Amino acid sequence: MKFTLCTIDQNFEPLAKHISEQVVDGKNIVLLVGELGAGKTTLVKHYLNYLGEDLDSVDSPTFSLVNTYELPHTQVHHFDLYRLQSPEEIEDIGFMEYVDSGNICFVEWPEKIADFLPQDRVLEIEITVSLEQCREYSVS
Repeated sequence: MKFTLCTIDQNFEPLAKHISEQVVDGKNIVLLVGELGAGKTTLVKHYLNYLGEDLDSVDSPTFSLVNTYELPHTQVHHFDLYRLQSPEEIEDIGFMEYVDSGNICFVEWPEKIADFLPQDRVLEIEITVSLEQCREYSVS
């Protein structure tokens, strides 16, 4: 399914709702694929806001590799693997423990660990930016 949003203030609710509907039955790994600056972290922020959390402090975990957001009934883990140097580093931060927790895990730059991911638990969102600066989100 595809969604197109042209401003940061545009209503992300239909996209966030669709993600929520897809993240069921053990599918808790959401891969965010897109160029630098495509809006991966912005999508995570809007998803958390959709869940009822007003989290203006959502930022990319570029240096920490993972940020965890506490919600009333769950946690959401947000990984940024841009700086990952080797697959062993993902083991060092306990990535599989986060995934096995059953909580939603958003993963930026997932191609760095693609071989480690249980494909039956993956939802992929590809983000592309058009010439008009609109973002197209393809969810599969």
